[in-house]
Amino acid sequence: MKIVMNEQTSLAFNLAAEEYMIRNFKDEIFMLWRAGPSVLLGKNQNAYSEMNMDYVREKNIQVVRRMSGGGAVYNDLGNTNFCFIMNDNTKVLTDFTRFTTPIIQVLKNLGVDAAFTGRNDMTIQGKKFSGNAQYRIKKRILHHGTLLFSSDIFDLSQSLNPSPTKFSDKAVKSVKSRVTNIKDHLKDPAMDIHTFREIINRHIMTLYPDATYYTFTDQDIEAIETLMQEKYLSWEWNFGTSPSFNLMKQQKFPGGVVEVYADIKDARIANIQFHGDFFGHLEVTDLEKLLIGKPYDKNTLELILRDLDVDAYFKNISADEILKVIFE
Repeated sequence: MKIVMNEQTSLAFNLAAEEYMIRNFKDEIFMLWRAGPSVLLGKNQNAYSEMNMDYVREKNIQVVRRMSGGGAVYNDLGNTNFCFIMNDNTKVLTDFTRFTTPIIQVLKNLGVDAAFTGRNDMTIQGKKFSGNAQYRIKKRILHHGTLLFSSDIFDLSQSLNPSPTKFSDKAVKSVKSRVTNIKDHLKDPAMDIHTFREIINRHIMTLYPDATYYTFTDQDIEAIETLMQEKYLSWEWNFGTSPSFNLMKQQKFPGGVVEVYADIKDARIANIQFHGDFFGHLEVTDLEKLLIGKPYDKNTLELILRDLDVDAYFKNISADEILKVIFE
């Protein structure tokens, strides 16, 4: 394993670095990284419905879309992200606890009672400090997550605009009430994020005794910056096109929130897009292309979906549930 020492604080650079490594390195990887004030969108999310765009623009907060599914998360220099890239011969997303357990072990060693909860969160006393996601490329899997250490919770709460469908519990008042910083729970309140990151790296080294430290070469950086410019700083990747739709529906399932935007013309699907915080290891855009031109008819779409591995596009969401979003 390589433990990558990376001090870059550009969100776009760091996401490009992750993709560069999963595609080009053969070694397994662990990397911590930070980014300045920014919003990190899940691959399938509608950018305009997930953020307070006025606040994001006013504060010059960067917006970048990642390769993995899941929900939007806020970054600043009080947050550290962790990334595992592992060789994996399966064709599905894997158990998140495989990758969150080392982080929870670090926190328990520091006297913090952290736990993995729900689909993809780590929490302290019921409050979230980490969101996690995964994606696969060929026989490698990338798992990454946030770790709120001393982030600006006000900026976080103002930047994100969670769907009311996602949080239907009336007792939940705000983003601010649902999240917490790790630093607030440490026995040593003087610990800073740099020390915290060092402790994590040392723990990973104990788990993987053959691991070596690695810093990006000039060649690595050149390739990463090219990918950053061509993809992660492009408007097309981060915001994409927003065609007009005459059907917009949304439902929450145990596997996540699914939003459907469709343009129905002459009883056929002229355009359709799926957004949400769901996971999946196949491209949902491929499913969208398959449905375009088909009759807007439940029986027709049911036959199409029955022949597909719907779970590959929407993990833990069934064909019946997808039909429910589209037609109910």
